[in-house]
Amino acid sequence: MLGNNRVISKMKLLASALFSILLAFSTLAAEKPAKSPPVQPPHKLSPWSDFVEPDFPFYSSVLDARKLGKDWPTNNLTPRGIILNLGNGCWACFDTDLLRISAVWRGKGLTPVSMAQGSYHSGGDKAPEGQDKLPQIFGTPWLANGIYPGWQKGSQMDLVDPRTPCPEPNEVGRGPLPRVDGRFSAIRSRPNGLSLEYEVFGTAVTEWIQVQMQENQPVVQRRVVIGPHLDTFWLPLGHRPAAAPPQLHLSVAAPIEDGKPVAEKLEENDFFAVRVAPSTKPVDLQIAIGFSASITPWKQPEATSTKPLPRWPQTVTTRAKLSASKDAFVVDNMALPLNNPWKRNVRIADLAFFKDGRAAAVTFDGDVWLISGLKENLEQVQWKRFASGLHEPLSICVRNEEVFVFDRNGIWLLRDADGNGEADTHELFSNGWAQTAETREYANGMKLAPDGSFIIAKGGQQGSTTGKQNGTILRLSPDGKTVTEIAYGLRQPFLGVNPKTGLITASDQQGHYVPSTPLHIIRDRQFYGFISQLLPKEQYPAPIAEPLTWIPHAINASGASQVWLQDAKMGPLNDALIHLGYYRPEIFAVLLNNRTSRLQAAVLSLTRDLEFAPLNGAINPVDGQLYVTGFQIWGTTANQVAGLARLRYTGGESTFPQEVVPMDRGILLRFSVPLDPARATNPANFSAERWNYKRTANYGSPHFKTDGSKGQDNMVPSSAYLSKDRKSVFVGIPDMRSVMQMRLGWALGTTKGKTFEQSAYFTPYELTLFEPTKEGFAALTVDLTPRTIVASANTPVTSDEGKKTAELMGCVACHSADGSTLGKVGPSWRGLFGRERKFSDGTSTVANDAYLQQSIREPAAKVVSGFDKSDTGMPSYEGVLSDAQIQALILYIKSLR
Repeated sequence: MLGNNRVISKMKLLASALFSILLAFSTLAAEKPAKSPPVQPPHKLSPWSDFVEPDFPFYSSVLDARKLGKDWPTNNLTPRGIILNLGNGCWACFDTDLLRISAVWRGKGLTPVSMAQGSYHSGGDKAPEGQDKLPQIFGTPWLANGIYPGWQKGSQMDLVDPRTPCPEPNEVGRGPLPRVDGRFSAIRSRPNGLSLEYEVFGTAVTEWIQVQMQENQPVVQRRVVIGPHLDTFWLPLGHRPAAAPPQLHLSVAAPIEDGKPVAEKLEENDFFAVRVAPSTKPVDLQIAIGFSASITPWKQPEATSTKPLPRWPQTVTTRAKLSASKDAFVVDNMALPLNNPWKRNVRIADLAFFKDGRAAAVTFDGDVWLISGLKENLEQVQWKRFASGLHEPLSICVRNEEVFVFDRNGIWLLRDADGNGEADTHELFSNGWAQTAETREYANGMKLAPDGSFIIAKGGQQGSTTGKQNGTILRLSPDGKTVTEIAYGLRQPFLGVNPKTGLITASDQQGHYVPSTPLHIIRDRQFYGFISQLLPKEQYPAPIAEPLTWIPHAINASGASQVWLQDAKMGPLNDALIHLGYYRPEIFAVLLNNRTSRLQAAVLSLTRDLEFAPLNGAINPVDGQLYVTGFQIWGTTANQVAGLARLRYTGGESTFPQEVVPMDRGILLRFSVPLDPARATNPANFSAERWNYKRTANYGSPHFKTDGSKGQDNMVPSSAYLSKDRKSVFVGIPDMRSVMQMRLGWALGTTKGKTFEQSAYFTPYELTLFEPTKEGFAALTVDLTPRTIVASANTPVTSDEGKKTAELMGCVACHSADGSTLGKVGPSWRGLFGRERKFSDGTSTVANDAYLQQSIREPAAKVVSGFDKSDTGMPSYEGVLSDAQIQALILYIKSLR
């Protein structure tokens, strides 16, 4: 009956202390308790209730059922799982890719080790990379299926995976089934319970899964309504080893056609299935699974017409703390609804606006909130819960007033069909790409394109296996049916899309083969330079698409998303490109340079007055201001765990430049206000430097002078000229040439007496010809005579200076100073000096001055054991830090005893 291709292999029994917790169930004395993985201890000081809300019918998670023991299906891993709370301690996982119930069990749910659940009570507690520590069954398994479709057709079942393999053949995260075989449609809240809707072989299926108590024992009831179909269908219910007492029983009730049931059960050895005959009518099938021989299928009560009451009827009101600054651009920080009736943590990842100025915000913990009152003084900001159950979402869009959320399961369209103010339908708009269980394959970002298509970005770090689309940027057609890969070779990209032109940008993170922080233009399915450490170096593709501009790692250690200020009311920043910085919370402006054959850009800091690490932002169509949001889980210096803020234009005088243009004889700066001539024409008020990077298999890159030695070239301005309207300055600099990174700094003043300082960072691929009169200057010849400057004092070699250096360079994102490892990917510095260090190659040494020197200059030379398999490495600071800065940093580490 099962066919010749049925393969259910055996695993070795994992007898370990990891399975030392026994669960006993008083209502099921006959059920043998199982050993379960340990869970994290409860966070007694946490103000939040449990991550899994007991009164919500589902949540989303990876399920790792590969370690159930011998005789169970092997490789049973669900990257995209809907975890159904069936009641009475019973659970089921529905695999939206394979349309199968991957497991049914009784207990306490899953071990809370996912990225979202593990960090829910403690913001910096990240899950380890790879697939070695994933959520597992916390309880006793009843049934489990292998990696094969949950529905099949024909004369027999074929228990194999029909999907195209990944580069690593054993990787099960291959994406959905071919559309002709089936596709998941929706999760719907109905008056008679939660239903799952999907198609198999062109036939609509609606399914309810609940628990009913019979003889004081829980019985899992599956009601499956199958549309008319011409083929024989098979529904594999699952595998239960005969060696796992007590005996599980199956009962099936089906309509009668031509004197016999349309469906019949199959119990062959330790495998349960249901065969459904062809039918020209809908088939209403009831299946009961339990440990009593007398179990009976339950006739589900019919739905009532009563409109359901809201699950979350309350609203929460907060307000903002308005900035009192008189600057042109200020930040208003808003309070989050942390004091809510459900004691729910609120870690906002993204927000999107409706036409009337209301917003929808999504949290990393899977919730969606509706926000109103985002206007004027922000005195009455109202929050209302709208949806839950999503899988670590990081982005949200509003298209035609409908809410779309991108999570690890795919893109969901959230609908409020009954009009009670809450989503009752999670429609899976598309999941047409692969998703592995890798903890770093985040659903990084989603942006709406002008044609209604969606641009999505997927995390590229891989710790265990190689998947199909890690580190890619994809375009999803407006109807959700066609997926096109438009970029690959990205580590952790975050997006921006121009809402008028459709130009796509993306930041990425410094890492292996990525020497610093890049800001890219995305197009033409180009390769952007990152490859996993799991791949051989000889597989490195070419050519590499170089970024729009590089940004020094010390300036922007962790790039987040971009926002175009189209249709904004932001004064001189209208239509500008904004880039968000995560590690040191910051908002940057990106000044585009269209003067050359290729697009170039300069990046400048706009404000650092954020209390949280920003990830995403959006323009409010009513007040025209920029709203940004984000939360803390990766390394950051932010004070708040999460936040929402408004960048507001006050109408004050702006000293922010309009252009920064590298030219053949220097650099052009253009402002919107007239400048003080004395300051603007003094070359001593300007400073410049340049350097290159190198792409290697090492993490990051040192800085290299143009002659190839390590360090940075100091470029001394020779002259400075002010335009006729006093709004532009040309800084004459000898020996201008194309390099990977250049910085120009200035200290100027306006004619009204306001002084200001700023630096711009850019990659001058091409140099524009400077024509003075065309740029608004008097006729002149640029003086490029080398100018001698007096060397400044050396960096103080003190512990305090070392601490400042650690903060500036982002060291504190990976290394703690207090001995903690929470949220850190590198060893703590506390007590480090003088201790023995054991390395991945089996050698060891004492952490003395020489070792610390080498670790800073050549971090890949000796990697501490336990940190060698990480896809997060340490960059070399050779040529980045001066000798004095390195000595100060060592003094600081030595002080942490």
